[in-house]
Amino acid sequence: MTELSRRSFFSRAALLTVGSGLCAGTFNLEAIAAAPKTARSLAEVLAMSDVEMARQSAVVQAANRVIIDAARQLRNEALREKTLSILDNPVPTIAQGNEKAILSELKREKLIDASFASVFPPIKTPKQSPQPFWSAPGSGYSSHHAYPGGLVVHTALNVVSALSLVKNYRDVNGLTLDYDAAVGGEILHDLHKPWVFAWQDDHSCRKEQPLAGTGEHHVLSIAESLARKLPPEVIVAQACAHEHPATPAGERLVTNWIKAAGIITGTDPVTYGLLDKSGSTLPMPRRIEGWVVHLADHDFVISTSACQWTAQALRALAKENYGLSDPQHLNAFRNYVLANLTAMRLYGVLAADGKTAFAAEVARVVKK
Repeated sequence: MTELSRRSFFSRAALLTVGSGLCAGTFNLEAIAAAPKTARSLAEVLAMSDVEMARQSAVVQAANRVIIDAARQLRNEALREKTLSILDNPVPTIAQGNEKAILSELKREKLIDASFASVFPPIKTPKQSPQPFWSAPGSGYSSHHAYPGGLVVHTALNVVSALSLVKNYRDVNGLTLDYDAAVGGEILHDLHKPWVFAWQDDHSCRKEQPLAGTGEHHVLSIAESLARKLPPEVIVAQACAHEHPATPAGERLVTNWIKAAGIITGTDPVTYGLLDKSGSTLPMPRRIEGWVVHLADHDFVISTSACQWTAQALRALAKENYGLSDPQHLNAFRNYVLANLTAMRLYGVLAADGKTAFAAEVARVVKK
């Protein structure tokens, strides 16, 4: 498949409005990953930054376009513009708050470890994201989609899943769900991973810290949406990504994440419409869009193991076939290969066809 036909393919794969409902167009990253590639020399790969790897990956950029297409269809104009702005530059505006006071309040409410000395990850330039949204990994370096551009590969699949769920609940159950809350919440659910998982000099990414009983990126992302004054129904749906509120324990987690976000932004979650009057549950009756975001975010269930096992196989291959031993070089090799071929696809090759086919696939993008 030529570069031109790939562009044409994904322009047709835009998310389509069909009548009063929605459906996802064809989203086939495999076709792009399987397309002919120009193999770079090992020296070229090792000289590249992680951002440049993502920038030059057809797979990563195609996934990013799917997310932007979905964002452009948000109904609320202010939400649409703010979401597109975040995707363009996910700058952490919340980092400008009084961190000392925020930390103290979070500790008082037992929402952060008492030993922690900070709330926010480091940031060099307050008005600029540490990296583009499209170059961030999907999670920590030992978790899912842990490579340049993994975040948009992960988010694009989740967004398509959310679109399908909205359509299925309409077609099967006759439910008309709020596109902005369900799809907008999914687009935004990991908005601060470019900050939390900033790339390091050795091509690994920063290690995430816990906050309010989950990975900090989740609470910080909710807080950013709150700071930017997004609609409450969108933020509540976004907050349900890591847990659903169907049980008292589950709802306690979600409400704690919202409370922590409120502390970070200096906002009362009850007054804003994120919690009911008691402050102990979500607004009643609980909206289904939160479950849509939660269900759509389950790409990690298989992709975590696939990425871990693929990374192990790549490390062994890099040593045996490419003579690499330096940890930084091994990380760069891994990042470049996965940014172009994806961990999910490579694990499928390894599982179905074995190590020889796996090595041949890697050789398509990196010369010995």
